[in-house]
Amino acid sequence: MPVARRIELPSAQLLDITTVAERPELAGADIDVAGWPEFMRHNRVSEAYFWQTVETFPTTCLVATTSDGVVVGDAHAVQLRSRDELPAGGWEQAVVWAFADARRGLEPEVACALNISVAQEFQGQGVAGHLLAALRDAATDLGLGQLHAPVRPSHKHLEPGTPMHEYASRTRSDGLPIDPWLRTHVRAGGEIAGLAPTSWLVAGSLEEWRRWTGLPFDQDGSVEVPGALVSVQCDVEAGCAVYVEPNVLVRHRL
Repeated sequence: MPVARRIELPSAQLLDITTVAERPELAGADIDVAGWPEFMRHNRVSEAYFWQTVETFPTTCLVATTSDGVVVGDAHAVQLRSRDELPAGGWEQAVVWAFADARRGLEPEVACALNISVAQEFQGQGVAGHLLAALRDAATDLGLGQLHAPVRPSHKHLEPGTPMHEYASRTRSDGLPIDPWLRTHVRAGGEIAGLAPTSWLVAGSLEEWRRWTGLPFDQDGSVEVPGALVSVQCDVEAGCAVYVEPNVLVRHRL
C-alpha cells in the first residue's frame, strides 16, 4: 500500500495519511469529531454533493489511519478549473463549480479544500496541520497550481457579533493570525485572499431550528446560536430562519 505521508504524534503514535484513490475501502469512514453543531449538518449543497466527493475526486481526498487501520482523520478537496476570482460563494460555489466542470470533462487546474476532520481523541496533536500539508502535496502531485480553502475560523463562534473581516485581520506579535485554524493555514504557506460572505447557508422552518438548537425561535430578528459564526435571522411570520455563514478565503500557491 503506498503511503503518502507517515507522521509521528507527540504521543509517539504513528499515523499514515493516504489518498482515497489508494485506499478506496476507507471512503466515507465514520469519524467521531464531537462538538459539531447539529444545524451545520443541514446545508443543502453539502447534502447533494459531499458524499460524491470521494468518488469523483479520490486523488484529493485523504484518510489518516493508525497502525491498526482505524481511521482517525480525513480531508476532502474538489478539483476545478481556475476562475478569475475566488468564489464569494465560498464552499458552496466551489463545490458546484467543481462538479459542473467534472460533468463537462474540463481539466482541473486548482483544488479547493472542503473539510479537515480529526477524531476527538486525536485532536490537539497537530493532525489537522499534517492533513493540510498532505492535501497540498496531493494537489501538487496532480500538477494543480493552487489549493484554495474557504476557512471556518475555529474561534470565531466565540465572537458572533464581530464582523468577519475584522476578526480575520487580527494578528499576533509575530504577524500570524490570532485564530488557530487560520494560523495553521498561513504557517503551511497559505495567504488570506479575502472573504466568502455567503459560503455556507442553512435555511429551515422554525420547528426545524428549534429541534436543531433547543432554542425557542419565537421572536423576529437576530438569534445567537451556540457554534454559529454569525447570528441566525428569524422571521416568525414567514415561519423560517436562515443562517448565512461567511468564511475566510485562503490561497495556497503550489
